[in-house]
Amino acid sequence: MLHPNEWVSKYGDYLFSIALMKTNNRTAAEDLVQDTFLSAIKAAAAFKGESSEKTWLVRILQNKIIDYYRKKDILKNTSEYITQTENGFDENFFESTDYSEAHWKTDAAPEPWKSDADSGIHQEEFNKVLELCLQKLPSKLLPVFVSKYMDDEDSDKICKDYGISASNYWVIIHRAKLLMRSCLEKNWFASEGRKT
Repeated sequence: MLHPNEWVSKYGDYLFSIALMKTNNRTAAEDLVQDTFLSAIKAAAAFKGESSEKTWLVRILQNKIIDYYRKKDILKNTSEYITQTENGFDENFFESTDYSEAHWKTDAAPEPWKSDADSGIHQEEFNKVLELCLQKLPSKLLPVFVSKYMDDEDSDKICKDYGISASNYWVIIHRAKLLMRSCLEKNWFASEGRKT
């Protein structure tokens, strides 16, 4: 049974945090949550109770977010974006842009994290740094990265949802992982352990 009169107090902040993380836009996140509640009210008769109310609302929100990216065409011309940024992007991390000869630049090479990476995930401070790093991801990388690593979506579904090719998907994931690693190392993990 649904309780729409309790949705804002019970799920509003949670849905907003998901929308904000996925869009990096406060106004868009607020609008998406409102649209989610409106759509849920309209679709209330179709709710079968096969999932929890919260899970059902999250699924509606996720569909709204996919629609948001489709309407804004953020991932339109992804192939052109990848081509245009290829050399500039790789030059930040690798000595050569020829992948058969590519070696990490000394200051960009991954370093072992001195503290246990998983232990920080549950800490509020780490979550703030993670959110900061997500906000720094380019808009063409953010939705794909979040869908893969935060929502644990299948790559085929992500490609279909965002209308991108499999090869573009893998380039986006590769670049996003490099940027996230770099950001986390600079803002959380240091060569002597966590920065203070």
